[in-house]
Amino acid sequence: MADTQTGVRVTLADEGSANVTTGVTVLDHLVGELARSGRFAISLEVAPERADQAVPAAGRALGGAIRELLAAGRGWAILPSDEALAAAAVEQADRPMLASNVDFSDQRVGGLGNDVASQFLRELVEAAGLNMHVRLIEGTEPQHVLAAIFKAVGAALGQACRPST
Repeated sequence: MADTQTGVRVTLADEGSANVTTGVTVLDHLVGELARSGRFAISLEVAPERADQAVPAAGRALGGAIRELLAAGRGWAILPSDEALAAAAVEQADRPMLASNVDFSDQRVGGLGNDVASQFLRELVEAAGLNMHVRLIEGTEPQHVLAAIFKAVGAALGQACRPST
């Protein structure tokens, strides 16, 4: 397997923005949601040899950049997207872990036949050194559920990357 080329830059911002090119349109949009709700300026470019390499490579790259910004080390958020409502909590951890009650393994998202969100978030928490819990409180429309999850994760990460007051 050839190496996947990635370029990433993440900074804290007053207003979140994202310039994301992974080759997976839905992931580009979701990282934008994460950036806006977490108040990050994210520049992320992934050039994989194959499309199925883009998701884990993007998660690893973003997680590594987030790791460098962790100040408070923990954060949490509950956010909606239309009828969906999701919660996320993060904390720096010696044993990174993703715990979630969401299973999209039978959903095709972005043309890929696997759980894009979980795969991306698993790689992100591993690279960032985080314990992350994601809970879907309500919602059934997959696009709204994913948006709510990424918004909640972004806000929790934004809190974890800013000094606690």
